[in-house]
Amino acid sequence: MHAVEIGRIRRKDIHEYPPPAVREAVINAAVHADYSIGGMNIKIAVFDDRIEITNPGMLPFGITMEAAISGVSKVRNRVIGRVFRELGLIEQWGSGIGRMITECKGAGIQPPCFEEIGNSFRVTFFNKRVGASSKIEPEWQAHLEQYLLEHNEISTVKAARIWNVSDRTARTRLRNLVSKGFLAELGTGPKDPRKVYVMKKGPFSGKEK
Repeated sequence: MHAVEIGRIRRKDIHEYPPPAVREAVINAAVHADYSIGGMNIKIAVFDDRIEITNPGMLPFGITMEAAISGVSKVRNRVIGRVFRELGLIEQWGSGIGRMITECKGAGIQPPCFEEIGNSFRVTFFNKRVGASSKIEPEWQAHLEQYLLEHNEISTVKAARIWNVSDRTARTRLRNLVSKGFLAELGTGPKDPRKVYVMKKGPFSGKEK
């Protein structure tokens, strides 16, 4: 999918999503998919405002989302990975996620979203330009806001149940909102099992993800 910009001499095709980033996501899905999970396949879903690329299998054991984004990697399917590397489709292990982020920023669209959902891993590309007046509010964020307006606070475990995601994904989302100033943590320390999150400065609907 692409748009067209008409110049004084010739037109210029502008891709909605940077092809290198989408290609990287598809390659990562093939290399890191857990093919032992029955009834699940790699899926590519195209919507008006986004593309979702989902593969069966969460991040390898011991790899957090923060570590994966920073470049830490474990190859789940070594044979597929070796073949892809020999074909020149993989340049360096662990560089895929960083390349996707860089390509999207370079194209002027917001960085992709990486999530563990159930027993799968999903990469979502958005076609909204950075700085556009229309902001994307993820559905999970709207659910969180509604819950906090009714219950005032939420734990990681409760958030994971509401979103139907792993505790690790829920923790990452909540910490992301804390870093943006939307939520505040209440607890005795970073590892407090009873720690909860509260809304810090009112509803955050419409804020950038």
